[in-house]
Amino acid sequence: MSLSLDSTQLDRYSRHIIMEEVGPEGQARLLESRALVVGAGGLGAPVIQYLAAAGVGELTVVDDDVVERSNLQRQVIHADADVGEPKVESARRFVERLNPDVTVDAHETRLDVDDAPELIDGHDVVVDCTDTFRTRYVINDAARIAGVPVVHGAIYKFEGQATTLVPDGPCYRCLFPEAPEPGTVPDCATTGVLGVLPGTLGCLQATEAVKLLLETGEPLVGRLLFYDAMDTTVETVPYQKNPECPVCGDDPIETIRDVDYTDGCRIDAE
Repeated sequence: MSLSLDSTQLDRYSRHIIMEEVGPEGQARLLESRALVVGAGGLGAPVIQYLAAAGVGELTVVDDDVVERSNLQRQVIHADADVGEPKVESARRFVERLNPDVTVDAHETRLDVDDAPELIDGHDVVVDCTDTFRTRYVINDAARIAGVPVVHGAIYKFEGQATTLVPDGPCYRCLFPEAPEPGTVPDCATTGVLGVLPGTLGCLQATEAVKLLLETGEPLVGRLLFYDAMDTTVETVPYQKNPECPVCGDDPIETIRDVDYTDGCRIDAE
C-alpha cells in the first residue's frame, strides 16, 4: 500500500490523518478501497456522499431508476436539474464535484442473480441501500459466497434498521430466513417516509463501511440496530448464526444461480 499523500490530500483529509485510529496509513487504505453501493436513492444518497467525502477511492453505484421530483425531499445528492436523468449519472456528477480523488463506476441496472457475482467481485465492501427483499437476499447470498462484507439498511416511515454482515458472522438469512408475503410490507411511495430518516440510517451505513475498510471499531455484526425517529430511541437486538442456514451454515450453497428467488426468496433443502 502506498502511503504517499500529496499536499492537497493532506489538507483535505487532515481531520482523518490526525486521528490515531485512521492516520495517513488509514487514509491511504481508504483511497485504495473499492465500495459497491447498491441503490442511489434515499439510503444510497448519504452513503455515496459520505464515502466520497471520506476518500473511498472507487465507488461502484448500481441503480436502474431515474431521478423524480418526489425523490428530492430525501435523496440529497440529486437536484432539480437532475430530474429525468439516471440516478447513477446524477450520483457520478455529484461525486465529481465533491472529491476528485474518487472515481465512480456507474451501472444503470437492477442488480440481480445474473450480474450480482460479477458486480460484487473485487470490492472490499457492499452497502445494501435497496428497497426490495429479493435484491437484499441476492446481495446477501452473492456477497457471502464471494467473502465480501455487507452493510444492510432499511427504512419505513419514521423507523429504520441497520446491521453488518461479515463473512464469518451471521448473514441476512439468519436474521430473516424468508421474505414477508408479497404486499404485506408497503413501500415509501405508498406510506411516505420522513425526509431526514434515510440520512440518519445512511450515515450509519457509511460509518459501518468506513470502519470495515479501516478495520477499526466494533461493527454491527450479530446486532440489528433499530432507530425510531418519533421517540428518538435506538435499540440493538442480538442475533446469532444459524448452523442450518443454507448460505452460511454447515452446508452452504455454492452458487446463487441454483436459488429460486421468486418464492419468498426461500432456499429449499435438498
